[in-house]
Amino acid sequence: MSNKMWGGRFGDGPDEIMEEINASIGFDQRFAAQDIQGSKAHCTMLADKGIISKGDADQIITGLDTIARDIDAGQFTFSRSLEDIHMNVENRLSEIAGPAAGRLHTARSRNDQVATDFKLYVRDTIDHLDAQLAALQDAFVTQAETHADTVMPGFTHLQTAQPVTFGHHCLAYVEMLARDRGRFADARKRLNQSPLGAAALAGTSFPIDREQTAAALGFDGPTRNSLDSVSDRDFALETLAAAAITATHLSRFAEEIVVWMSAGFKFIDLPDSLTTGSSIMPQKRNPDAAELVRAKSGRVIAAFTSLSIVMKGLPLAYSKDMQEDKEALFDALDALSLCLAAMTAMAGSLTANKEAMAKAAGGGFSTATDLADWLVRVADLPFRQAHHVTGTLVSKAEEKGVDLHELSLEEMQAVDPAITNDIYSVLSVESSVASRTSLGGTAPSNVRAEANRWRKILAPKRATEGETK
Repeated sequence: MSNKMWGGRFGDGPDEIMEEINASIGFDQRFAAQDIQGSKAHCTMLADKGIISKGDADQIITGLDTIARDIDAGQFTFSRSLEDIHMNVENRLSEIAGPAAGRLHTARSRNDQVATDFKLYVRDTIDHLDAQLAALQDAFVTQAETHADTVMPGFTHLQTAQPVTFGHHCLAYVEMLARDRGRFADARKRLNQSPLGAAALAGTSFPIDREQTAAALGFDGPTRNSLDSVSDRDFALETLAAAAITATHLSRFAEEIVVWMSAGFKFIDLPDSLTTGSSIMPQKRNPDAAELVRAKSGRVIAAFTSLSIVMKGLPLAYSKDMQEDKEALFDALDALSLCLAAMTAMAGSLTANKEAMAKAAGGGFSTATDLADWLVRVADLPFRQAHHVTGTLVSKAEEKGVDLHELSLEEMQAVDPAITNDIYSVLSVESSVASRTSLGGTAPSNVRAEANRWRKILAPKRATEGETK
């Protein structure tokens, strides 16, 4: 089957193998809305500049609106023989608008057209992901407000280190997600330059107004170099890099959910709706949603690597290799969006087992640092000496099979006579967390203040979302 959109250069169409490797309509049809949006802006500009007639422009825009409605209604037939979304739209437009449709492609190329569509799509997706990230932050803030006083063990090397609060732990993820949102915002800002009008690679001799089309499409302005305009995929790479880091953060919390739900911890529970059972073991409740979030992070990270490898050897300007820029990005951002939805559901609905957390927080000599700090602060020991004294007391407690607060005053004074009965005031997990009032510390008062600060930061976003519902 010949492809009439190629014009007279090719007498015969591609054979089945060429059609199979060349066609992108199977995945780039999701650009339909952006493609029509860009074409309408381009058409309006051509008419305003007198490059095409007002009558032809009206027919083109009416036809594009008809195509948009048909696509939304699922009544548009996508053809593989027409390769991509651009040719599918243009072919249908020629059936609706007749010869006027042939004027739409004046002063542009599929190269600048696809770059524009791709940027518009990525920009829209970033906005969607930002809203999801804000919702996940909100879920963590709510848990922090609820559990500002809930003590749990803080870990290093997955070994008990010092007591913290569960609310403080949740706020750590709020901070991570804030950085994720910042990276996506940075990527959005840098991508927001319009390639439309760069044409194939060298610009055009027609008197177009690229500022007009850029403004019509919500860009900050047009790109400044036609070669770079059609060959740049930094915006996709940067978005995927931000996505990969975000997925890593989600995977870390997913891992904690898996660990915390295990029999050895029993720190949290998830509702039945977010767990699965076993086909053979009736007692099982598996955190499959968390495990899948953990696994899908690999797909997101791999997408960044995949596109980096595609781009690393390409000379300027456009090469067909760049058709491989879309599927991995689509898959990665789809996966990330699903993971954000799942993680928001889990973060919002998990329940904390306060008793199990508190019991674990008191184990592993977690208040040893508080003992050392007391020796510095009250007994005036140099910290290194206090560290040595504390280590000796920990060894003594280990030998006896007791916790630090269960050692007698006489046993402690045998190691260092400066120790007084006041030492017991700092050896409970509650007093330990309450004392950590330095900026960024785990004290419940800090947690409440930080949760309140984040609630105010996130409130404008929530209000905006409410107004649009």
